[in-house]
Amino acid sequence: MYSPDTTKYLIHINLTAEGVVEKPDVVGAIFGQTEGLLGEDLDLRDLQRTGRVGRIDVQIVSKKGETAGTILIATSLDRAETAILAASLETIDRVGPCVAHVTVDSIEDIRVSKRRQIVDRAKEILIERFDEGTIDSNELLDDVRQSLRIEKIGSLGEEKVPAGPNVLDSDAIIIVEGRADVLNLLRYGIKNAVAVEGTNIPRTVIDLCEKKTATAFFDGDRGGELILRELLQVADIDFVAFSPRGKSVEDMTRKEVIKTLRNKVPVEYVREHYFEESAELPQDLKSSRRSGEREGREQSGKSSVPAKQARDTMSRIPQTLRDHIEDVRGHGLARFLSQDLTIVRETKSDEVDKVLESVEPAATGLDHAEFGFAPNVGEPMRPLRAIASSGEISRVMLAIKVVLAAADRIPLLVFDEIDANVGGETAHAVARKLVAAARGRQVIAITHLPPVAARGAHHYAVRKTVKAGRTHTTVVQLDEGGRVEELARMLGGRESTSVALRHAAELLATARPR
Repeated sequence: MYSPDTTKYLIHINLTAEGVVEKPDVVGAIFGQTEGLLGEDLDLRDLQRTGRVGRIDVQIVSKKGETAGTILIATSLDRAETAILAASLETIDRVGPCVAHVTVDSIEDIRVSKRRQIVDRAKEILIERFDEGTIDSNELLDDVRQSLRIEKIGSLGEEKVPAGPNVLDSDAIIIVEGRADVLNLLRYGIKNAVAVEGTNIPRTVIDLCEKKTATAFFDGDRGGELILRELLQVADIDFVAFSPRGKSVEDMTRKEVIKTLRNKVPVEYVREHYFEESAELPQDLKSSRRSGEREGREQSGKSSVPAKQARDTMSRIPQTLRDHIEDVRGHGLARFLSQDLTIVRETKSDEVDKVLESVEPAATGLDHAEFGFAPNVGEPMRPLRAIASSGEISRVMLAIKVVLAAADRIPLLVFDEIDANVGGETAHAVARKLVAAARGRQVIAITHLPPVAARGAHHYAVRKTVKAGRTHTTVVQLDEGGRVEELARMLGGRESTSVALRHAAELLATARPR
């Protein structure tokens, strides 16, 4: 809304209008009805162009044929100039065709607000952030116990594989990737872990798996998957615990470790759902699949269901991601799919956020894609759907279309008020991007901004008239003179002044390609 580095004051204005108006109407009225009122030094357009006045932020709501809201204008002017500018805004008496009332509610000194924030934060730091130097006996005991656990790590067999102290005595073992994983589990009191130290599985680990209940617990990355594939081929594994995607066992917290081990799944489930189509499929699984296929053929020979009916049933079941997309297209539905494309859950598309909170992750986790958006420098990424206005969403789409223009085959793009709530240099930037998007395709832009309209190869004006109690809409293509008059109207309101006409002609001339 404003730059905290240069802004001194924030003008708060209340607006009421006797009719339904839009944000562009309000912005147009502010510029149009204050133009030339205060002389060149305090001209609002020049002040905004030079950065002494920030973006005009309009928030309005229309109810029962009337519009009300607030206007915020940030300035870096001095007190007297800010007061004059605020007073000039109260002279606005019309917004579009509607009678309007504008009053200044307050002028906020941003520096005072900053000082207040500094004082409040200083109090918090004074109370919470100073290290009192107290000694916690429990922390001392935990440190000693943790060092004792780490010292107990040993090695087994001829390969000297890292292992916890209870591996030989325990009925169950946990197989991890390396020594650091064994150490991390020891920190949390888990003493029956043994490391394989790479994809070449040691004979000691293979022998242990034959005698004990074995759980594979590897990192949630490609390396962990490769080690798991190798282990399933050479060792007798009973369970698999899947780490969160991108997480290493050595970096996991106690809560994450306990939760992952508690959610371990039988190895049969892993083989069936994840490695069934793998070229490295274990031989015993291939044999079981062949015997299953033979049993299926024997049962199908005895079945009373005709083969054609079975094929028809299979054809109705979505087999690919494209099949699922076609199923939900146009029905307002969303589907959660497992890795093998079976339906985990189906819901209405506008309830996806609520359902995400209740859907349980599968063994490999739960993917949730989100578009991040940071419209202002220095601000963190936030969900596009949550913080972006309709105008910002349109401009994000414009940026994407410009980037993908070379590969996009869509012949026609329509942008409806993509320039809403912008002005100054931003309006010119949007206009340039629209021109870039129009290279090689047709672009139609509905706009209220003169810089955007001036860039068009052709200019059409939409007129509304009332005849016999009915509203009629006509679209008229403008010639050179008509374009200048229309741009002047967009700049200054219904009555085109000589200044507005000169400005419109200059804008049209500079916008043409050279």
